[in-house]
This record gives sequence, structure tokens and C-alpha cells, in this order.
Amino acid sequence: MLVGALLSYLSWAYHVHRLMDELIHEHGHEGFAEAIPAIVIIGILGLVYGVSRIRALRHEVHKRRLAEEHANWIARHDVLTGLPNRHQLAEFCARLPAKTEEKSAKYAVFSVDLDGFKNANDLVGHGGGDQILLTVAQRLQEVFAGEMICRVGGDEFLVFARREGFDPAACGRRIVGAVSMPILIGNTRAEIGASVGYALYPDGGCTIDDAIRQSDAALYAAKRSGRNTVRAFDEAIRQSLAKRLEIETALRQAIRDHAIRPYYQPLIDLRSGEIRGFEALARWETSDGRFIPPSDFIEVAESTGLITELSEQLLRAACADARSWPAHVHLSFNLSPTQLNDRLLGLRIVRILMEAGLSPKRLEVEITESALIHNSAAAETILSDLHEAGISVALDDFGTGYSSLSQLSKFKFDKIKIDRSFVTDLEHDDKQEKIVRAILGLGQGLGIATTAEGIEDEGQRINLLEMGCDCGQGYLFGKAVPAAAIPGLLAGASNAVAAKA
Repeated sequence: MLVGALLSYLSWAYHVHRLMDELIHEHGHEGFAEAIPAIVIIGILGLVYGVSRIRALRHEVHKRRLAEEHANWIARHDVLTGLPNRHQLAEFCARLPAKTEEKSAKYAVFSVDLDGFKNANDLVGHGGGDQILLTVAQRLQEVFAGEMICRVGGDEFLVFARREGFDPAACGRRIVGAVSMPILIGNTRAEIGASVGYALYPDGGCTIDDAIRQSDAALYAAKRSGRNTVRAFDEAIRQSLAKRLEIETALRQAIRDHAIRPYYQPLIDLRSGEIRGFEALARWETSDGRFIPPSDFIEVAESTGLITELSEQLLRAACADARSWPAHVHLSFNLSPTQLNDRLLGLRIVRILMEAGLSPKRLEVEITESALIHNSAAAETILSDLHEAGISVALDDFGTGYSSLSQLSKFKFDKIKIDRSFVTDLEHDDKQEKIVRAILGLGQGLGIATTAEGIEDEGQRINLLEMGCDCGQGYLFGKAVPAAAIPGLLAGASNAVAAKA
């Protein structure tokens, strides 16, 4: 009995000694010293449960530690590219001085957005799109070796580069050059570009958050300037940013106050002169009677996400107005590109129609080519829901994009709207006339109705009618008017038609 106990103790002591050797080998003497309390516990547990069970427990703890380290890595990195993500970016920014300090590190903050990525992704598929993003990440790491590079969105990157001895503008051009090099995906050559905006930290006493916002504003300015453009944050952008913020603040209040109302521009049958419908257009009248142009606030509404609430508010008001119109007069309403990200949009529109008591057959929604290009996957679902409900769909600004024919083959449309740019010089430009004839012939061949926008004189109307265009809108027939003016327009048009007869 005594001999057995002695042997058991010696075995325990030997295995505990082995465990201590392994811990020293794994963590070093410093780490071993920190682990002494745990070793004492191991020794006691070893006496009670046996060394083999302690080894199993230690193995399980090791597995859990590895799993935690992996989970921590995933939480702080973009899984596809391996670059830091927004979480690690926040940690990085927290370590930087909140205010300007003379001895603090100086950085150039670059916001990078890929140009043409959506089209390249459609060309090579999602797997190929992932390879493009991975290649871009690797190229950015080559340009900015050792610097902080984050993937902050689908095709958006943020770079913090120390400013010692380099020109930020030249560095921005290097980014564009590196990203723009062709990428071979299998046998397919994919080409994309990059728009770059940058700001300097801590210039002008700005915080790091200020610098990030400034680089993003510079990026927005670069994208408006065209593909493969680099733009520095400057005073002009600062003033533009201040104006945008002012408009955004006023816009939020205007939406709360229902101060933006639908006005209606007539859609005219070119042959009979009858009013076939009205297109709803947003009009913002301020408390002092001024009208803010849509060009000043629609883009702000898009970029801030306010467009969804604004659009639904306008559609509800327009449907309520249209309910009192004659049954043959339809309502035409524009959908924004942002709304096409919402796969439930079709169902939301149907619900608004039901609440207003307006038949779906009296609503026509207009979608631009560019909106379809950027949201083609969700658009298929939305257009299918709309058609199933009996709502008509028009392709707006036809001919201004670079994939007009592919959109006609991919999606079902009930109408083509010819952009005003083709109508303006119709009488004086043979090329424009041939383009318009071709579009009208395409519509007739596919059995799709056609409407020409921007008709301003009788000569344009006559030419379009002779070419076979169905409907038109423009200042020749009237500007957009409030709902209260529509009964008078309908009566006037009806009298004019009767007089011709």
C-alpha cells in the first residue's frame, strides 16, 4: 500500500515537472513566472484527478485560446484582404493625439474608391470581383509598405501615410496608377480605376476624425470630376461642405414639416393633344416663398439616406392627388438609385397605393439607366414585383448610359423616355435626328411606348410626331404646377381637343 502511494506520488511529481518544462518552453521564464499560481493549482488538481486529465484540460484550454485569437483577428481584420477593418481603424485613431501636438506624427489621409468595380464584378463574377479587391489591397500595400491601410467598405479603402519626405499629390497619383493597371482574372482582362481624395493631419488644428471626413469630402469632389482623379481637401471643398451641411439640416426640417411637395408636369399625346398623365416633381418652397432647386437638395438627400423618407412622403401625397384625376390620366413617379437597394421597394409602393385608394394600373415608375447599372440584382426583384402588381415601368433618360440596349434585353419596360439632350438640337443636327429615329424605331419594334422629354417648340413636336413618337413633355406644354392647378389644365386640354375635332 505504501509502495503504491509512493509510486503514484513519484509519477505525479515527474509529470508536473514535465508540464513546467513545457510551459517554460512555450512562454519563456517571464511567462512561466506569471503562470506559477496556475502551476500550484495544476499540482493540486494533479493529485486529486490525475495528470492525464490535467493534460487533457490544458489541451482544451490551448484550443480555446487559439479560437479566441482567431475570433479576435476576424473582429479586427477584413477577412477577404487581410487588411485592418473599421474596428482596428478606430483603435488606431484612438492612439493618435486628439489635438494638434508639435511632436505628434503627421499623416496624409487618403480615401480611395474604385471606379468601374461594379461593371468589372459583373464581367468576372463575384469570385473574380473578390480577386480584384485582393489584388488592389496588395498593390496598396506595395505603395504604402508599413503604413495603416484599411478596407472600410465594399470597394473603399482608407490609408494613413506618414508625411516625412513625400508629396501627397504624387502619392495619390501613384495610387491611381497602381489600381488602374489591368488585372487578369482567368482569361479575362479586368480594368478598373480609382478616385482619390486626401487631407492632411494635423494641419489647421484638425482632429483625426476631421481629417477622415475631409478626405472623404475630397474623394466626393474627385468622383464628380471624373474617373482616375486625385483631389486634395481645400477651401473650396470646405465651403461646399459647409453649404451641404446647411442644406442637410434644412432638408431634415423640411421633411419633418412636409414642406417639399409634388408639382406636376403634363405628359401629352403628340397626336391628339390630350393629357395622358402627369410626372410628379419635387418642389421645395421655403417659409419666405423661395424655391430651392432640386439640383441643390436631391443629391444631398441621396447621399444622406434621406431620399427614402422623402420619396415615400412625396409618393403618398402624389397618390392622394391623383385619386381625383380622371381614370385615364396616370401618375408618373421617379425612383432614386438608392431606393433600388431595397428589395422590398415594390411591396412598399403597393402598400402606399392601397392606403391611398389608387389603382396600381394608374401608376408609372421611372428608373434611370445609371440606377439600374449600380443596382441590377435588386432591380430585377423590384421590377418583377411592380409588374406583378400592375404598375408600369419606364426607362428614363434613355440613350445617356453606355448599356441602354442591354438594359432593354435584361429588364421588361413599358415605356422608353428619350433624354432631352437628343431633343434640343433635333431640327439642326442630322446625327441627333438619326439617333432619335433609331430609338423610336427600337421602341416600335419592341412594342414599347415612347415619350420625348424637353420639347420646347412646335417644330420639335411636329418632327417627333412624324417620326412616330407617342407622347411628349416640356415647356411647350407647360411647366410643373401644384395639384390645385391640374383641374384647369385638364379642362383647357379637353376644350382644345374638342375644338380641333
